[in-house]
Amino acid sequence: MQPPFLQTLAWLMAGLISIVILTVRFRLHAFFALLFACLLVGLGAGLPLGDVIRVAKEGFGDIMGKLGWIIVLGTTLGVVLENRGSTRVMAGFILRVVGERSASLAMSITGFVVGLPIFCDSGFIVLSSLSQTLATKTRIPLSVMAVSLATGLYSVHCLIPPHPGATSAAATIGLSIGALMLAGIGVAIPAAVAGHLWARFAGRKSTSPVAVSLTPDAPLPKGPSVFMAFLPVIVPIVLIAGKSLLTLGHQEDDFLSNLGTPEIALLIGVVIALLGGGGWTSATYLLRDAVEKAGGILVIIGAGGSFGAILAATKLGLQLGAALPLSTLGIAFPFLLTAGLKTAQGSSTVALITAASIMKPLLPALGLATGNGPLLCVLSMGCGSMVLSHANDAYFWVISRFTGLDLKTMLKVYTVGTLIMGLSSFLVVYLISLCIS
Repeated sequence: MQPPFLQTLAWLMAGLISIVILTVRFRLHAFFALLFACLLVGLGAGLPLGDVIRVAKEGFGDIMGKLGWIIVLGTTLGVVLENRGSTRVMAGFILRVVGERSASLAMSITGFVVGLPIFCDSGFIVLSSLSQTLATKTRIPLSVMAVSLATGLYSVHCLIPPHPGATSAAATIGLSIGALMLAGIGVAIPAAVAGHLWARFAGRKSTSPVAVSLTPDAPLPKGPSVFMAFLPVIVPIVLIAGKSLLTLGHQEDDFLSNLGTPEIALLIGVVIALLGGGGWTSATYLLRDAVEKAGGILVIIGAGGSFGAILAATKLGLQLGAALPLSTLGIAFPFLLTAGLKTAQGSSTVALITAASIMKPLLPALGLATGNGPLLCVLSMGCGSMVLSHANDAYFWVISRFTGLDLKTMLKVYTVGTLIMGLSSFLVVYLISLCIS
């Protein structure tokens, strides 16, 4: 017998609150927080314990089958580029093109480009010393330089595969990775621009702190040529985009289509990055390190798949769609839901994974189940996952610790910047929805 709607809704809210409390208050790993939420919501909604375990395991396996290779290969590409010095080569090239007089813009562009294959926290750690050096050399406040870099990285992290949150949301909703990559780049660009402009406005009167370093001084890797630095990033994007364009044009080309499969495209990018130099011993170490890093991401995504399967089994989406006038909210609902989860518990990845699980059964009620609806839904959630990055977000403290920016400056320049990024990018998604609906 199906429990009453309000009872099921109450258990869902209890599950979401438990995720926030366990991850924020008790610093519990997101995997265990999501696992606890699965048990709490499933048992509370009246599912037998055996069914809860079975459904959760099926959800875990399903999402792993869709995303396992993508996450591992995407992580590997980022690790190799970071270790081989490709990120610094890309940053140096962009700076030469843009010029030191526009150094903060160069940092924003660098963050955007480097952020395509590399997670935002890793990218910031690698490039933070460059932003500090340029701040000293150009006399531009460090808050402007650092936040320009941070927001460039952040815009990509929240919206574009193979980053785990966006990738998981696309798989859960049933959206093509290639389609999200193309559209996500288009939305992430104005988000990065908004973040950069706010950094220049809010940080212009700040006093730059003394540069700090939390890593041992070591000689920087020489790095590959500019061509070989960019190639591992460009090739996968072109291949994946090419497949999506072929699909849109209803053209059949098995060879190009297979090359554009995200797993194959990322694997090609990894091979190109490894060919940039470093030797076999270095390559084996990097591959092992990448797999270990990917493991922590995979278990969170798998637990998110379990939570989504539990929500589907409770049929809460159907009940919620029938009880509330969701059709009037449209793409605003996934934005607000994800923004609430992000602000409460801090992780954009966990916010996207959790929100996607809730949104999937609600797509028909929101009018987003057909046509471009799923794409607009995922883009809206990506925008929401930017709002707000503050003291419960690990990335917030990475920026603060590696630059020495105080809490007041971080909240004024960076946190408010993430709010502006989320709102401005959502406005772009809303305008897109008016054009393609």
